[in-house]
Amino acid sequence: MRPLWLCWTLWLLSLAPPGAALSGEQILASLLQQLHLHQAPVLDRADLEGLAVPAHVRAQYVALLQHGHRERSRGKRFSQNFREVAGRLLITEAHTHLLVFGMEQRLPPNSELVQAVLRLFQEPVPKATLRRHERLPPHSAQARVTVEWLRIRDDGSNHTSLIDSRLVSIHQSGWKAFDVTEAVNFWQQLKEPRQPLLLQVSVQREHLGAGSSSAHRLVRFAWQGEAGGVSSEPQLELHTLDLKHYGAQDNCDPEIPATEGTRCCRQETYIDLQGMKWAENWVLEPPGFLAYECVGSCLQPPERLSLQWPHLGPRQCIASETTSLPLIVNMKEGGRTRPRVVSLPNMRVQRCSCASDGAPVPRRLEP
Repeated sequence: MRPLWLCWTLWLLSLAPPGAALSGEQILASLLQQLHLHQAPVLDRADLEGLAVPAHVRAQYVALLQHGHRERSRGKRFSQNFREVAGRLLITEAHTHLLVFGMEQRLPPNSELVQAVLRLFQEPVPKATLRRHERLPPHSAQARVTVEWLRIRDDGSNHTSLIDSRLVSIHQSGWKAFDVTEAVNFWQQLKEPRQPLLLQVSVQREHLGAGSSSAHRLVRFAWQGEAGGVSSEPQLELHTLDLKHYGAQDNCDPEIPATEGTRCCRQETYIDLQGMKWAENWVLEPPGFLAYECVGSCLQPPERLSLQWPHLGPRQCIASETTSLPLIVNMKEGGRTRPRVVSLPNMRVQRCSCASDGAPVPRRLEP
């Protein structure tokens, strides 16, 4: 069961869309969450008499300010344009296959990825072989196909990340699609020059145990050649949007008032903490801060493209990169008032972007 303060915090934070201007209630809710408090403490000026911020507390505060300018939290990633990359089989071993895709110059400049799809052609099982398995229950006539992104680190060690996994039937053949958007996002985070995109495809039995079926051995993909006069090589489809048209601009023009017709941009918004009653005698630093907000609208893709990704909602102007806000607050501990540093996440908007509701938030690439 969630504590009352956490439920209240989550409710408050859910009221504003991403990128909207911060309210005093949202800042208070985040502060209470970080300090594990039920309500703001009531302090009077007597609690401040003779109070000095120790040098180590101020140094910690300044360090967090500097760190916030370097480290940014990423929001959603998105995009759309159609490209196809032929895959090359690098290694085949038992039921695990390693595919390599040359990605350099495949993603257009000033574009962002909305979806990457790996298509594999599942070969039909000979009818004579199928007849020997026709009495299998439906769940035993399936195999688990897993796609992992393989990264070769600088020290030569390997690291895999699960990207997609699904069941396929031995009774069905043809093209199978796997969402590998996250793998391409990982690849984009690699330092230059990037290695090729490596995808490891494994075919495994779905159920283990003495009575489990060996039907997974019948699931085979075509790694080269043709099927029905069409190439059956693995295909990687890259869908991107040209951000020159579908992206956001940088900061808003301060001389022109923002309207609904304004192209998505970052607008200055000053939060005056000194003017908030709950912060009185509690928040020592800063007296206020530039939070910024994302305003304006985003160009929507043509209807024909929207139909290809029905799970994605309309593109919205959101905060795609944010930084934390360090504060120095007064805390009563053991009957004494002591200054303390606390950091509130995602308080300042660093970058605005156009994103579709429902687009996945990518994981950070681990060291």
